[in-house]
Amino acid sequence: MKRTPPHILAFMALCLFWLIPLEAQVPDGYDLWLGYDKIEEGNVLEGYRKTVESIYFEPRNEILTTAFEELKNGLTQLLDRPPIFTSGVNASPSMIIGKKADLDQKVSDAIAEYGTIGEEGFIIKSIRLNGKSVLLLTANADIGILYGVFRLLQRMQGRQSLAGLNLVDAPKIQLRMLNHWDNLDRTIERGYAGFSLWNWQKLPEFIDRRYIDYARANASIGINGTVLTNVNANALVLTPAYLDKVEALANVFRPYGIKVYLTARFSAPMEIGGLPTADPLDGRVQEWWQAKAKEIYARIPDFGGFLVKANSEGQPGPQNYGRNHVDGANMLAKAVAPFRGNIIWRAFVYSEKDPADRAKQAYDEFVPYDGQFMDNVLVQVKNGPIDFQPREPFHPMFGAMPNTPLMVEFQITQEYLGFSSHLVFLPILFKEVLDADTYRMGKGSTVAKVVDGSLHGNKITGIAGVANIGNDLNWTGHPFAQANWYGFGRLAWDPDLSAETIADEWLRATYSNNPDFLKSIKEMLVLSRQAPVNYMDPLGLHHLFDTGHHYGPGPWVSDLSRPEWNPTYYHKADEKGIGFDRTPNGSHATAQYAGELAAKFNDVNTCPEEYLLWFHHLPWDYRLKSGTTLWDGLALKYQEGVDQVQEMISTWERARPYVAENQFKEVQMLMKIQLKEAKWWRDACLLYFQTFSNIELPEGVEKPKESLEHYRSLKFPYAPGIRPRWD
Repeated sequence: MKRTPPHILAFMALCLFWLIPLEAQVPDGYDLWLGYDKIEEGNVLEGYRKTVESIYFEPRNEILTTAFEELKNGLTQLLDRPPIFTSGVNASPSMIIGKKADLDQKVSDAIAEYGTIGEEGFIIKSIRLNGKSVLLLTANADIGILYGVFRLLQRMQGRQSLAGLNLVDAPKIQLRMLNHWDNLDRTIERGYAGFSLWNWQKLPEFIDRRYIDYARANASIGINGTVLTNVNANALVLTPAYLDKVEALANVFRPYGIKVYLTARFSAPMEIGGLPTADPLDGRVQEWWQAKAKEIYARIPDFGGFLVKANSEGQPGPQNYGRNHVDGANMLAKAVAPFRGNIIWRAFVYSEKDPADRAKQAYDEFVPYDGQFMDNVLVQVKNGPIDFQPREPFHPMFGAMPNTPLMVEFQITQEYLGFSSHLVFLPILFKEVLDADTYRMGKGSTVAKVVDGSLHGNKITGIAGVANIGNDLNWTGHPFAQANWYGFGRLAWDPDLSAETIADEWLRATYSNNPDFLKSIKEMLVLSRQAPVNYMDPLGLHHLFDTGHHYGPGPWVSDLSRPEWNPTYYHKADEKGIGFDRTPNGSHATAQYAGELAAKFNDVNTCPEEYLLWFHHLPWDYRLKSGTTLWDGLALKYQEGVDQVQEMISTWERARPYVAENQFKEVQMLMKIQLKEAKWWRDACLLYFQTFSNIELPEGVEKPKESLEHYRSLKFPYAPGIRPRWD
């Protein structure tokens, strides 16, 4: 958000020629958190220049060459002069960079921590060499050097001291992936930042600069895998014409340590293979997938494997043939196993034929299969049991399948959080889930420990985020949505990081190191997650969104073809009260949690109020802990959400001196949209629920300016991100 790229400068010149107002036309943001603005003259700059005065670094392969170029370019911009690289250690450099195997023995002997960092970790440490203080950046493997270079530059962006540094870091999760819900026609399901990055029409010959910068951004935060295509899959991506294009992208990403994955449509053997069946136990189907895997790995030796959505929301799967998830996943796992590939099998399943609470269905369907999947299969589980709601309790599958590696799937794109016009800092949500205690192995059995494998000793671990990236100039639509991409990557590397630390890093790298700016805007980011919970789904309400596009409120929707697609299914408002009873008196979904949690959730007196209406149907006059009635408390929460957005706007006004004027105005305009839509949510929901409560709004809650009929009449047929129905 600082340095303007050359292609945007050219556009600015054209705008000047035509006298178009630039501030309304050219947003900043292309550089993401990799702007590397020059450090101001002073002690910090002089200290950095002295530390990296001369550097020994021999780039021996493509990953090390990538690291070399990133270091050279980053230091040149930060220090306002190119670094000097020496030809050997004997030249007494001030900094040494290299893998353990490539370093002089007496240099590598100075490091005792090589055994703790694995293949992707790195060490940045001040050592004494030949009577001189030297900064050493070292690792066991090439990719560790690249990650270390990015971390060094990030510290310098934040003006952190390098003197006496002893940084030893390694990722706690092995597969750290983005899932792109990108379609081959370049639309993006639940995408709010333009069209897909992947220009399939011009690939493989034309390599867009964005592909390289996308890889740079991901490598800088440790993301090492990308699923290029939508989980609602299209079999055509597995044909030779498209594999040519996938191979070209894999070649771009490889020097940044990023593996390519594809989504596999389960019916592909029929759709593009000419077979009469896709039955996973049919020998012809097994041979087809084995041949397809061999074909892909011949082109892309480091191909990661397949992500599969099966027997969910109309997608074909093994149940079409009377088989189960283990049959389907293991069939594909055998096909990629000779090439060390993985199968990631999504657990997002629910059926209109199953009368059980939708929140229970994935657990009921998958937990009995624990221990039956092959070693190269991971089961990917959404963070909550419904569908990426503003707030959900953690999914009960976490901790309940000790013999199966479970990946947590977060949604970085804001399908249920106001799209790219609402500012919502999602690392707060991610941390809430990762820090949640499952109690499966006693107190302290957090979701993070399930995901990183430490709770059950899983040999393979993973985490996924549904990408919020498109071809908008600033990549993510809302400038602050970049922080969610960044934050996901940092938490994928280290789930123990705090959201406040992530906010501080991102703000320093993207905007400013000014302490006044940092203090107020960090507070704004932390506040920004709770605001939409309050103005959309307070006190445990969920899935109140309008149908299809999920844009705006639709708590009245009740006529969809499947009951669990209707908001009325979830809130169950009536004259007696509101909420979904998941206790033993209701759906008994609480039984899927460990006993300690089940007891806590079942008791209305101990159930956390943020999940109150998730687990209980309560009367309108029920007394909350504050002493207010449920109706008054619900209305006041909706108002609080609106007030919080207004507070965010005021905070941003105070940030004006610290950011460029066009940056300021872009966020300011988006915040005005957010405030308008927060009021829309408050008014529409309260008017609708008031038809059941028949109680006046409490003092302190603004009266709606429109009628309920007005809000119910609103239609948005062209809202962005709608799922295509071609399949």
